Amino acid sequence: MSYDVSEVRAQFPALAEGAAHFDGPGGSQSPVAVADAVAGVLRSAVANRGSVTRAEQRADEIVLAARQATADLVGGVPGGVVLGRSMTQLTYDLARALAKNWGPGDEVLVTRLDHDANIRPWVHAATAAGASVHWAGFDRDSGVLSVEDVAAAITPRTRLVAVTAASNLLGSRPDVARIAAAARSVGALTYVDGVHLTAHDLVSVTELGADFYVCSPYKFLGPHLGLLHADPELLAHLHPDKLLPATDDVPERFELGTLPYESLAGTTAAIDFLAGLVPGAGTRRERLTVSLAALAEHEAGLLAQLDAGLAEIPGVRRLGDPDRVRTPTTLFTVDGVAPAQVHRELAEQNVNAPAGSFYALECARWLGLGPEGAVRAGIAPYTDESDVERLVKGVTGIATRR
Repeated sequence: MSYDVSEVRAQFPALAEGAAHFDGPGGSQSPVAVADAVAGVLRSAVANRGSVTRAEQRADEIVLAARQATADLVGGVPGGVVLGRSMTQLTYDLARALAKNWGPGDEVLVTRLDHDANIRPWVHAATAAGASVHWAGFDRDSGVLSVEDVAAAITPRTRLVAVTAASNLLGSRPDVARIAAAARSVGALTYVDGVHLTAHDLVSVTELGADFYVCSPYKFLGPHLGLLHADPELLAHLHPDKLLPATDDVPERFELGTLPYESLAGTTAAIDFLAGLVPGAGTRRERLTVSLAALAEHEAGLLAQLDAGLAEIPGVRRLGDPDRVRTPTTLFTVDGVAPAQVHRELAEQNVNAPAGSFYALECARWLGLGPEGAVRAGIAPYTDESDVERLVKGVTGIATRR
């Protein structure tokens, strides 16, 4: 069955406000099913997890369901799913735990393509441990971080390679599997930022070779939360700082305080919604495989429409190579018009396409962008052709009035 974007759009109450949303890379809108799941928990009796009262049992069921749904989403195991406040918080926590085993002479590798949440935690942890930080650049013209770029910076002293699965600024997608293999050849671990990729493609942590994989439900139609997956045996060798009475079980030892049950229920609902983008039977993982393939085809068609439209506008410069495989994300500037001004003028037309560096600060600097960055347009499951037409029309008007 083909992708029915009109049916998908009908599930998003926020679209009734009339905006064309290209701000999904910074946070997507949520469908009714997610809102209902969150509200359902808040309307029900919940307590700290346990097995005696119904309220305790319900809390435990919510947590276990979220772990299973996340494992299905990334092709992992529920016992390896760590739940946290955000990807940034989880990364800082893991960096501190890993750095307990680092010292002078050890090295950590980060890339210029990454969001700062997959750079700064490692820089801070390495500095505190007395380890060195090495950097891998990428090709400025294409926006591609090659395996060779990364491998050249890996040495026998490398302990961890932090790399994005897809740039949140350019959408470009490194060959994570080969990068992970290069890291593994010297005994290094690979920490993969999957925040921008997970919303657009089926993920397999096994195929990627990711020792750690992190993502954020609010980028794939869910609540604000962070998710991390790793092999439970790997997690068992890490000892984060925690409260004395808190359990030492994996993965719970990494989860500080009481979990946000309502957000976890919303996360499960968001993953189920993705699995049902194309109606069908089978396990959740099987349904995700079919639905995300259909979503990728839908988004690729809209991205081609957007790229073609922007290419026809005089004075519009797209960054990165539009012919390279990437997520449905386009970064552009308009000659003579500040990116923030483009953002404001589009907003006046009810088209939401923000401007900035979007926390990919090193990437923006590497590209030579100023403090205002560039305009980013991201396509989401609810984007349709009329949204793209509105964006192209709006940018055309701005460019021709400069």
